[in-house]
Amino acid sequence: MAIVDNVMLKLREIKHNLTPTEKKVAEYVLSFPEEVTRHSIKILANKSKTSGASVVRLCKTLGYKGYRQFIVSISAELASRGQNNEEEYTDIRPGDDLDTIIKNVSLNNCRSIEDTLMVIDHNSVKKAVELLITARKIAFYGMGASGLVCIDAQQKFMRINKTCHAHTDGHSQLTSASMLTKGDVAVIISNTGTTVEIVDTLKLLKQTNASVIAITRYNKSVLSQSADVTLFFSTPEVTIRSGAMGSRIAMLNIVDILFSGVASMEYKNIKKYLNKTYNVLLDKHVK
Repeated sequence: MAIVDNVMLKLREIKHNLTPTEKKVAEYVLSFPEEVTRHSIKILANKSKTSGASVVRLCKTLGYKGYRQFIVSISAELASRGQNNEEEYTDIRPGDDLDTIIKNVSLNNCRSIEDTLMVIDHNSVKKAVELLITARKIAFYGMGASGLVCIDAQQKFMRINKTCHAHTDGHSQLTSASMLTKGDVAVIISNTGTTVEIVDTLKLLKQTNASVIAITRYNKSVLSQSADVTLFFSTPEVTIRSGAMGSRIAMLNIVDILFSGVASMEYKNIKKYLNKTYNVLLDKHVK
């Protein structure tokens, strides 16, 4: 699958952090993407009731060199998706029948992973894997649904003999963070990157020499801007978010990527641990 620079995804994720005028431009683009590809800067500014300077600022905020590159990215995305409505996120509505729920939840989860592919930086993944390979100790931090992902990460990395632990409450996180030193790695998993407990833990970690890897939503946040390495994911904002479904799937996918990366690069060293843990667990199956 070709990776397309998903400008609509970027707009959706950072919309709430834009200036008021940039937000007006973003909302117009999200509402009328096909029309925008035929607009000049002046026309887009008029349509969004802003100014040409606001349009240019939005392009720069998104990381584009200029308006032309911005428009080309929108056109490429529209061509890639073919405006297929089935690919869009669909909220689960009260009263939906089970067939609709099965379809929409599954499609939303698949789309979360696909959109995460658009925003995750391969060099950042490489840096994170290298830090985890050499880590003396790994600490996973997360609250709520993110905490469940931490537990999954702990289970995986324990299998390859990594000294690690998942911390899913504020007090445990602060206690653990205070004990980390140079050579240790903290992996902070947070949807918003602004949870009070997570921010407090991050502040404490910055006073140590431990490395910090962040797994968080594609957005500007305290966490994403303060971590040594940030791995972004993308997921929809929907009304019914039981168990933070989309974000949890995207986070688990990144954990799987990191684990597989470490296991692949260190396979000669960790093969014996994988076999040992596999055999131990195999003996626990009912024969």
